[in-house]
Amino acid sequence: MTMIRFEQVVKTYGGGEKAVDDLSFEAPTGKITVLVGPSGCGKTTSLRMINRMIEPTSGHIFIDDQDVQTANAAKLRRGIGYVIQHAGLFPNKRVVDNVATVPILLGTPKQQARQRAREVLELVGLPGDFADRWPSQLSGGQQQRVGVARALAADPPVMLMDEPFSAVDPVVREQLQDEFLRLQRDLGKTIVFVTHDIDEALKLGDQIVVMRVGGKLAQLADPAYLLAHPIDDFVAGFVGRDRGYRALTFTETPQLPLAAEPTVPLGTTPEQARAATRDEWLLVVQDERPAGWVQPGQIAAPIEPAMLHRGGTVARASGPLRSALDAALSSPSRRGVIVGDDGRLLGTVRAHQVLQAIEATERPPVDEADIAPERADLSADR
Repeated sequence: MTMIRFEQVVKTYGGGEKAVDDLSFEAPTGKITVLVGPSGCGKTTSLRMINRMIEPTSGHIFIDDQDVQTANAAKLRRGIGYVIQHAGLFPNKRVVDNVATVPILLGTPKQQARQRAREVLELVGLPGDFADRWPSQLSGGQQQRVGVARALAADPPVMLMDEPFSAVDPVVREQLQDEFLRLQRDLGKTIVFVTHDIDEALKLGDQIVVMRVGGKLAQLADPAYLLAHPIDDFVAGFVGRDRGYRALTFTETPQLPLAAEPTVPLGTTPEQARAATRDEWLLVVQDERPAGWVQPGQIAAPIEPAMLHRGGTVARASGPLRSALDAALSSPSRRGVIVGDDGRLLGTVRAHQVLQAIEATERPPVDEADIAPERADLSADR
């Protein structure tokens, strides 16, 4: 068991300014707890008090019922994985030695630590010769993967992550988030994760701690409950006016009325493409998988990947309703492309049909008996 517990934690800086004010919550064993809130709300300060990089002014933080204030700070930190925004790699060490750093500090023989480092690098998607590269030879996303691998190398029960994916572009960020969730399903670490991005919090968090400026706890809830029942106007505003749309992330897609879509393969000539449809847009496939949309009337050469309109128009039939609706709204043809789990085309759907499915989908009732007391009333200022 590795649970983290805050009990009335306060952090006051010179002049009496409170960065964290009477903060109490639990981060459950094997779950991801996300701290989110506006700038200046004490997210990073709270995180860094767990490994004593910042000392609390008052209150207590426990890991497995041991007050961290009673532990040796250096030993405590070596037993906690820590991932920061820019990876913080040693530029004068190869990737394998960056990852092996903490196991070696803990007494693991160097050869064994390097072998473990290579295994963990494979886990995060950096196999083979990545281990022998220098940090400067890696992209930003690859450096962040190394940062996660380094935090995992000593197999710590607890991981602290401070905006680890915010310094990379949106596409790489989504890939890193997906990889992180895959790893967590396999490893089941107790994770406290800081972000300012509510969408990232909703995607990654098993529970979300929303904080106000001044370090006060506003609400603690799982993502679906937070979207459906923000405790006050501050939380509702922070979660966003489109929280009803975001809530569709937690609703499975029902059976949709899919239409058979005319398709052509890559390499199709302009004449063949125009003969395949009278519509302005035509779906192009490769090995029965959607590759993108093309306008038959606008092409003058056989279809190649550079001609295709792609982004955000494909959703899995087994995925959330939000993905299906977004696919239809994002598609240049206004037809969302629906695929099976194997990526093969099943058909297309229009936005109004997804909306009809949303109307027909009943939101399951919330069982108040299952809601922790702190979810129902955790606003210190209410």
